[in-house]
Amino acid sequence: MLLRQMKYFVSVVKNNSFTKAAEECYISQSAISQGIKALEDELGVKLLERKNRGFSLTKAGEYFYRQSLVLLDEAEKIKQETIKIAKGNNNTLNVGIINSYLDFKIHNVVAEFMSYHKDINVEITTGNHEKLYDLLREGKLDIILNDQRRALSDEYVNYYLFSKYLYIEISDGNSINNLEEVTLNELTKIPCILIASKDQEENEKEYYQKTLGFSGNFIFARNLEEGRILVAGNKGFMPVEKDSNSENTSEKIKNIPLVRNGKQIERKYYAFWKREASNIYMEEFAKILRDMLGNS
Repeated sequence: MLLRQMKYFVSVVKNNSFTKAAEECYISQSAISQGIKALEDELGVKLLERKNRGFSLTKAGEYFYRQSLVLLDEAEKIKQETIKIAKGNNNTLNVGIINSYLDFKIHNVVAEFMSYHKDINVEITTGNHEKLYDLLREGKLDIILNDQRRALSDEYVNYYLFSKYLYIEISDGNSINNLEEVTLNELTKIPCILIASKDQEENEKEYYQKTLGFSGNFIFARNLEEGRILVAGNKGFMPVEKDSNSENTSEKIKNIPLVRNGKQIERKYYAFWKREASNIYMEEFAKILRDMLGNS
């Protein structure tokens, strides 16, 4: 219990805000406040001096904050090492790959890496952005290939890999295919086809609504092939990522650049791993990802 309260306290001080700390710790602001109050009660001292809507550290609070940083760092290392020992995977690199890159080139990346490190096993886990981020944060993955949907954090190594342009795939039977480029506002009356598993549907939908601003209806497909069948049947359009020189998938499906504010939407991809856990294997795997997938 003390470690959790300590984490809340450090987050409040680091962010200089109860609200931001609550967001960072994925709990309510009232829970953060109650946690700090319980911590002060348990210690029998004041750590924060409340002033109107702000606060300052007491001398005891300043000492507790500095020592907490050290203890939390050590606790995280103990946790990760314990997990590794329990799994017996000290010689395993656990890699997370976002769903959109599940193709044969990932196997080539693994093969290339293992040609240099024959004693290291590579375990691949797949998922959408949020699932991979959570697994990395929880220490269940060592490194992930993910798109950038949140601000880059200093807690992680943010290794830029490549960028991809967004297009839509749409049936040649839809009049939209006569446009040279299209905005999401022009597509609101056409369902948006997204590739997602059942448990990932809401996350993908939220991304297109809140980040990209699409306000139409959604249809979900479980894989790319299923999505293209829906497109060919003129059931909707499907956002896809391609290079700027991409050709049409087939004569029946057309690729149209998806633009916002006059520019084609571009999505950046990074390899992420915890800075405190960084090692040569993660760095080498990230470099191979960049070299082999950057021009795909």
